[in-house]
Amino acid sequence: MRLFIAIELEPNIKYALTEIQGTMKKQNIIGNYTPIENVHLTLAFIGEYPDPEQVLETMEKVPYEPFEISLKGFGSFGNLWWAGLEKSDELHSYVQRLRHALADASIPFDRKKFSPHITLVRKAICRHGLPKVKY
Repeated sequence: MRLFIAIELEPNIKYALTEIQGTMKKQNIIGNYTPIENVHLTLAFIGEYPDPEQVLETMEKVPYEPFEISLKGFGSFGNLWWAGLEKSDELHSYVQRLRHALADASIPFDRKKFSPHITLVRKAICRHGLPKVKY
């Protein structure tokens, strides 16, 4: 089973992201747009793992307090285009604690540096570079 740990976003953030995707489409950017119901903020990508219950139990051991995030910036990793977030100490602290708990439980996860972003479109093609989208 392919697993990842993510935060479901509030409707106001999803709405803003829908607006950004609409602007991208109007600028003739084609690709695989993330359906708004699937938009999320990935905290840890686990990948193929046979025991989702162990992952859930580990997550439940990490204290979580709600915090605010704000959209900021726009960029790409190759042909994957994303919306960025304002720096959040609360978010980074939670991700660090969560990843330590996963490691302590011997649950494998992608150990790349956490770079908070929300994927908007994969396999994006645009002959004019990144679109000029403000939010």
